[in-house]
Amino acid sequence: MKAETKESRIQQLFKRGEFVITGEVGPPRSHDGHEVADIALHNKDYCDAMNLTDNQTAIVRLSSIMSGVILLQNDVEPIIQVTCRDRNRIAIQSDLLGAASMGIKNVLCLTGDHQNGGDHPTAKNVYDLDSVTLIRVVDSLRKGKIFSGHEIKCEPPNFFIGCVENPFGDPFEFRAIRLEKKIDAGADFVQTQCILDMERFERFMEKVRERGLHERAYICAGLMPIKSAKMARYMQKNVAGMLVSDEICERLEKAGKEGVQQEAVNVVADQIKYIKEHVKGVAGVHVMAVAWEKIIPTIINKVEWAMPRPRVS
Repeated sequence: MKAETKESRIQQLFKRGEFVITGEVGPPRSHDGHEVADIALHNKDYCDAMNLTDNQTAIVRLSSIMSGVILLQNDVEPIIQVTCRDRNRIAIQSDLLGAASMGIKNVLCLTGDHQNGGDHPTAKNVYDLDSVTLIRVVDSLRKGKIFSGHEIKCEPPNFFIGCVENPFGDPFEFRAIRLEKKIDAGADFVQTQCILDMERFERFMEKVRERGLHERAYICAGLMPIKSAKMARYMQKNVAGMLVSDEICERLEKAGKEGVQQEAVNVVADQIKYIKEHVKGVAGVHVMAVAWEKIIPTIINKVEWAMPRPRVS
């Protein structure tokens, strides 16, 4: 049997200086793990790891941890998302220890969408922890202690801790300060919300570099292909905290109905190239092809240097 490496695959790639590409799988609203495996295997050779969302939009789905186990069984690197919405610190730590026992190392810590928008709007929120404290909890576990201070009586789990940040939220001047709190708490890598206004993202990265945060954590730029010009304009005008540039909207509109999906692919491929070549401090990208996960190979194939993906021993 091959000896298990101590560090996760993406941790090794980041440390090597590789430009990391990750994707995302939204687990199904059922116990059918074949759907998770199918998407993961479809993207296996194009992504260095795949996120598993934790009941995203507060809708009941197959758990991120068990979805992560399914990925491991198919030789795909998982990044499990853990939110603060549904569990207190006891349940979260229990689940994390369970994840570690199955070989899961990458943990992305989030607050979680409010249940009002989900399929159980009258459910009770927990929010025993916020995202910063959740990071501290995971960091405590990997240092060998339950958050209460009890010592773990075996080799601690070797978690590689991630967090999220929205470069487009207001007040803008506090976004890098907020990110610094998460890095201070123990975050090793960062995935941003989807970037649909590159100028604003570059301003955010200036603030990040001013504080030296890009030297303390690996920053991954979140990208999302938008299937239609109508959707882009709707997001631009109606979705709070989502800045969609006129340039993207106009590119999709000019492509017409027949060419819009191909242009959506072109937009994201161009963003990947631009970020790697021009935005200092970015260590990778995270492609969020929501309900369109199988388009990821098409996107990555358009980026000349992105294939084949780097290997680890």
